[in-house]
Amino acid sequence: MYEQLCKTILQKPVAIRTIHQYLTEKQEDTPTCILRHDVDRQPLTALNMATLEHSLGIKASYYFRFIKGVYIPDIIKAIHAMGHEIGYHYETLSKCRGNHEKAIALFQEELTTFRSLCPIATISMHGRPFSPHDNRNLWQKKDFREFGLAGECYLSIDYRKVTYLSDTGRTWNPHRYNIRDQVKQDVDLQPNLESTNDLISFLDRGHYRDTCILTHPNRWASSKGAWLYSASSDFIINQGKRVILALRRP
Repeated sequence: MYEQLCKTILQKPVAIRTIHQYLTEKQEDTPTCILRHDVDRQPLTALNMATLEHSLGIKASYYFRFIKGVYIPDIIKAIHAMGHEIGYHYETLSKCRGNHEKAIALFQEELTTFRSLCPIATISMHGRPFSPHDNRNLWQKKDFREFGLAGECYLSIDYRKVTYLSDTGRTWNPHRYNIRDQVKQDVDLQPNLESTNDLISFLDRGHYRDTCILTHPNRWASSKGAWLYSASSDFIINQGKRVILALRRP
């Protein structure tokens, strides 16, 4: 299904760019499609997706968490070697339970470790839906550019001009299970989508404006068994998110 999505995008009059390219290169008249991946779990699936994209001539952005089982140097270096962008999927404010001073120090430490593998020019906060701390608040008291970074996915892009599509919660619906991966988006830029087939149909209808498509590789699978495991895991997590969202409603 992801291969079908990529091939659909390749058929459209859009330029596929990484986050870093979008932020630093002069934009052409051609609309941009940013392909971004947040590697929360299952980095081997991320490697498979990166290999597929590479075979199609696509370069995407991959943001890795710094946790056991995800920060795997050989996989990160292999994806970088294909020409993809590697970014740091930080969550240090959650890890440090809201202590900004400790969180900044940990951010510097983890970023340095990532940079020992390959260049890191952009970052993306990890949502941590069951944490009380929003990791992008780390930059209320510090400027991420002081670390030699070109941008932060949620803070450096004006999503009032860019359609933001995320598979968070195993749906392309931006509100159903999305607690943290939210952006300020004009209503006319939010299509009513659920499945990837809906997304493909949406693109086929002629959506030619700047777009960012965010996927989480752990939600995609190349076998029925892996798909069942992923779908079951998301179902359980989504029930917890439902409770949180219900408590937030007035």
